[in-house]
Amino acid sequence: MFFHIRELELRARTFDVTLEPGVIEFLDPKLRQAGPMKASGVAELVIDLLGEIRVKGHVKVLMEADCDRCLEPAACPVDADFELYYRPVAEGYGEEKAIDEGEAEMGFYEGDGVELNDVLREFVLLTLPMQRVCREDCKGICPVCGQNRNQKECACHGASADDRWAALKHLN
Repeated sequence: MFFHIRELELRARTFDVTLEPGVIEFLDPKLRQAGPMKASGVAELVIDLLGEIRVKGHVKVLMEADCDRCLEPAACPVDADFELYYRPVAEGYGEEKAIDEGEAEMGFYEGDGVELNDVLREFVLLTLPMQRVCREDCKGICPVCGQNRNQKECACHGASADDRWAALKHLN
């Protein structure tokens, strides 16, 4: 669904969509949409002269990622309200310049408006935790033999000693 700036000048547009896995590309091979994404809300023009668009609503989706500790699937549910602002790209875009604090929270769009799928992708990626784990007490993978320690304990000892420091053990 595309929110065209000319349409938003006349009235706000509501949306209520269900997107199946694969419709939105998340650009991260370790991240997958595990179920349908349900999103509803409204897109409206906030500041007419600047072309600033606000997209506000609610999104619910089950995402799945590779666990950062053991590489098994980790469920990452998203069920939250969002409010994102977009402003058209101005001349000089790409050049370094100082921005005020409000612009740090602002997205930018090129062309005649904003695509809803892009808004939803951005929100989901911003909502997901930095470290994605299958469970809080995940033991991870053994750095020596590669065994998933959640499935079976291995007999490997901790990290191997660095031989470059062995001579220091004999100093008093």
